[in-house]
Amino acid sequence: MPTQTEIELQAAAFRRLQKHLMEDRTDVQNIDMMNLAGFCRNCLSRWYQEAAAEKGIEMSKDEARELFYGMTMAEWKANYQTEATGDQQKAFEKAFEENVGKG
Repeated sequence: MPTQTEIELQAAAFRRLQKHLMEDRTDVQNIDMMNLAGFCRNCLSRWYQEAAAEKGIEMSKDEARELFYGMTMAEWKANYQTEATGDQQKAFEKAFEENVGKG
C-alpha cells in the first residue's frame, strides 16, 4: 500500500503531465500520441473516469474529458486539433486496437 507521501507525489506528477499536455504541448496531436505511445489525452481522461467509477463516482465520458482537458472536446478540437492524414488514421486504427481494444 502506497504511503500518503507517495500518493501525493504521484498526484503531483500526474498534474504536471496534464499541464504539459494541455498547456505546454497543445501542438502535439492526440493521434500522434496514440500512434507513437499507445495512449493519448482521451485515454488519460478515460482512465480518470475509470478511477472515479472504482470509487463509486458516476462520471460520463464527456465530463471526464472536460475535467482533464479543462474545456469541452468541441473547444479543444476548434482550438488545437488538426485534420489527420490517411496514413495517421490507418496507424491510429492499428494502435487503438492494440492498446485499447476493438472499437
